[in-house]
Amino acid sequence: MTRIASVASRLLLALLLAATGTWGALALYISGPPDNTVRAALAAGFAAAAAAALLAWLFSRRRWTALLAYLVLFAALLTWWQSLVPSNERDWQPNVARLAWADIDGNTVTMHNIRNFSYRSETDYTPAWYDKTYDLRQLEGADIVASYWMGPDIAHVFVSFGFAGGDHLAMSIETRTEKGEGYDTIKGFFRQYELYYVVADERDVIGLRTNYRRDPPEDVYVYKVKGSPVALKKFFLSYLSQINALKDQPQFYNTLTTNCTTNIWFNSLVNPEHLRLSWKIFASGHVPELMYEQGRLQDAGLPFAALQQRAHINARAQAAGTSADFSQRIRQVEQVKQ
Repeated sequence: MTRIASVASRLLLALLLAATGTWGALALYISGPPDNTVRAALAAGFAAAAAAALLAWLFSRRRWTALLAYLVLFAALLTWWQSLVPSNERDWQPNVARLAWADIDGNTVTMHNIRNFSYRSETDYTPAWYDKTYDLRQLEGADIVASYWMGPDIAHVFVSFGFAGGDHLAMSIETRTEKGEGYDTIKGFFRQYELYYVVADERDVIGLRTNYRRDPPEDVYVYKVKGSPVALKKFFLSYLSQINALKDQPQFYNTLTTNCTTNIWFNSLVNPEHLRLSWKIFASGHVPELMYEQGRLQDAGLPFAALQQRAHINARAQAAGTSADFSQRIRQVEQVKQ
């Protein structure tokens, strides 16, 4: 048994060496110095050092010396990694150029920098931002919005809050990209993007996806969330707290841990009846199904497949265009073709 334990521990440490070596090489290659040649050389050098330490650990009598040398190198890497800090001061793309923030005075909330662009295509638009005051006593509900473009397992998920009189305020957790920069899933693991809350009119953040995204096109679904007025207010205020915090202290986006769905879940923790943690939160396309299973959607007794069909809004959004009653028209379920 002692022999088995020794072999197992050695193999476990070998796996850790391989994992940290791979992570370190990728971190240097993706987030290292701007010069491509220097960055590639640093990544290759670290990978070679990790491979040498791994081989020494498995086959050399000097394994502990090699391990110690690698740990010193890895500590230096972590010191550099911690020096990468998020910033609100970069040359941002126009669609994320302004940070939203809120003034809160009792039940009165004034939201600043609500986005409402006029689109001619996904990349051709006229920027527009506005401020608006909301009464928390008029907060009536919330919808979960899921937008799919690469199959059923992955979706961009965000929340839209509804107020009396038909007002809706959407909040989409995304990456804040610089001019000339596009989103890359792998880069999202390596401190390449700041975390950003798009606070927008639904004609912008939903209409962009249903009416203007073409490469690839997106299918958008809107589900009404079930919850008490008290829980809804706490959830909304949790969003505002995070939005205001990012204005003063930026954070990095992370593809796995700090993304559109995990942050929704973290914001929901203010309520005891929040969703139980599930793999479906990380496989974001399954979030609506998870909410249905845990009784968090207003389902009218429908099976999920039927509810999903009713929730599909592309045709209604395209018919609504940029009309002032866009939010009402995309929720007119009776217009769905069966």
